[in-house]
Amino acid sequence: MRIGAVIIVLWLVLGAIAAYERGYFSDADDASCAKAGTVIVTTVAGPLNWMGVNPKIKCDVPEPSK
Repeated sequence: MRIGAVIIVLWLVLGAIAAYERGYFSDADDASCAKAGTVIVTTVAGPLNWMGVNPKIKCDVPEPSK
């Protein structure tokens, strides 16, 4: 059980490093659903980023009705 927790924490730390390397934390003024999704997926995908996987989420929010 402990080894699994250590692996998960290490995986998420590496994922956060990957998101930081891609500059996802640098521009707080450009916050959106799409950017949040990309950061979350990149963090969860973690080390896969260094193997060539490029996870991105496109979240189109419809315009409000008038």
